[in-house]
Amino acid sequence: MATTTAPIAGSVTDARSYGTPGYRLYVLVMLTLVYTLNFIDRNLVNVIAQPIIQEFQLSDSQYGFLNGPPFAIFYALMGIPIAMAADRYNRVVIVAICISIWSLMTALCGLASSFAFLLIARIGVAIGEAGSTPPSNSILADYYTPKNRAAALAVFAMGVTIGSALANYFGGPIARHLNGPALQRLFDGWGWDWMVGITDWSQIAGWRAAFVVIGAPGLIIGLITLLTVKEPPRGYSDPPGTVRPERAGIRETLRELSGKSTFWTMALGASIISLAGYGLVGFQAPMVQRLHGVEHGAFAIQFGGPLAIVAAFGTFAGGMIVHRLTPRIPTAVALVPAIGALLAVPIYIFTFTRPTDEVFSVMRSAWCVGAFCHYMYLGSQYTIGQGVVSQRSRASAVAILLLMIALIGNGIGPLFVGWLSDLFMNMEMANAGTSAELTSQLCRNAVEVAKLAADQQSICRGAYGEGLKLSMITTTLFFIPAALCFYLSSRTLLRDMVARQV
Repeated sequence: MATTTAPIAGSVTDARSYGTPGYRLYVLVMLTLVYTLNFIDRNLVNVIAQPIIQEFQLSDSQYGFLNGPPFAIFYALMGIPIAMAADRYNRVVIVAICISIWSLMTALCGLASSFAFLLIARIGVAIGEAGSTPPSNSILADYYTPKNRAAALAVFAMGVTIGSALANYFGGPIARHLNGPALQRLFDGWGWDWMVGITDWSQIAGWRAAFVVIGAPGLIIGLITLLTVKEPPRGYSDPPGTVRPERAGIRETLRELSGKSTFWTMALGASIISLAGYGLVGFQAPMVQRLHGVEHGAFAIQFGGPLAIVAAFGTFAGGMIVHRLTPRIPTAVALVPAIGALLAVPIYIFTFTRPTDEVFSVMRSAWCVGAFCHYMYLGSQYTIGQGVVSQRSRASAVAILLLMIALIGNGIGPLFVGWLSDLFMNMEMANAGTSAELTSQLCRNAVEVAKLAADQQSICRGAYGEGLKLSMITTTLFFIPAALCFYLSSRTLLRDMVARQV
């Protein structure tokens, strides 16, 4: 597929959108689907967290490590060079290749025979996913004019929360019902006798099937993207006078950003929100299971899916509110996320302190309101991230933004929540005056806990759940400095923005 060059100055581009309205909508939907798939595969591990923790006998810190630094580091390391390639070569081809890589590695997670195997497969997922978002942002910027980008990118950003929802609605039921014995009965019904005897199906856990079933279809999506999405001319939808861009390197992009304090304060705010967000999402299912006895499959349907859908509406609403308010409040793109982050703090704290008898009523409703406010920032981070640089540096600017979010948010968030959880668990056990033989390691082992006396079981289960709850409550406080960062970015926004929004 050949890359089309941008028109030179004086052409008839005249800041118009690329392609017909129908095809432009198709591209937006397709790239949003790709972004959604990205987050389905990424978030599946959160849906089935507790079974993984139990199978490999992990502490919360160990699980936080699995879900945090290795993924984030490789995501960050690969993101910038792939984004630089996207500023030079065919972006659609890059996106299609990356989809195939992360989908294959997701499926391999289901074959993990050890913690190390699972860790390596997760790193493979990170490498593939690193190359999708920057070129997708760059493609959409060339399909939509500056005044329409906030709305288009808000739709695109919904892939984060829609992907989380689908990870719950598909991953939860698959992990719950499609275990080894169920597969064996299925093969028996199909007459596949050779499959029945190929392994000991009683040892195949449902979480393994979930990785394979959800990861494999991405190979087809990658092929469809390659064959049906056209590479747009670079800079096509920019204002008149745009010339064919020279290739921008990462150093030049950094020089362009060096005087843009709007970018750095926004990026820090988005990273801090991501730190809290990745940490909360990574441990939300284990927390409710430990405190209220809602197992992972039921949580995925009753909580995980609805929360992600509401968060998607929050993402979309944030973009629409920005779009509506910008003509009257030019800094709305930074102020709306700040307000949403502040509102989320008391709502989340109220949510996490609900008793068991309010789990499916008050707790779920309050949690949805908090998620709606929390995710109002997503469209804004991309609008500001690429709006403060020239069009030839957009993909690299977004990659730098995602580098910060990956290292601070995904890299620290789950590990921080897990570390705090272990710390608070030990404190809870110390406060209960437990003897030396009642250790945190023992209390994390459900089989061993079942052998203890009733009072010891109560201490173990209480500390295991309360420690994680206190960790989650503490983590919500990070939304406060994040809101301050977005507010600071609003103070310099009008000076630094290159792409006009009105």
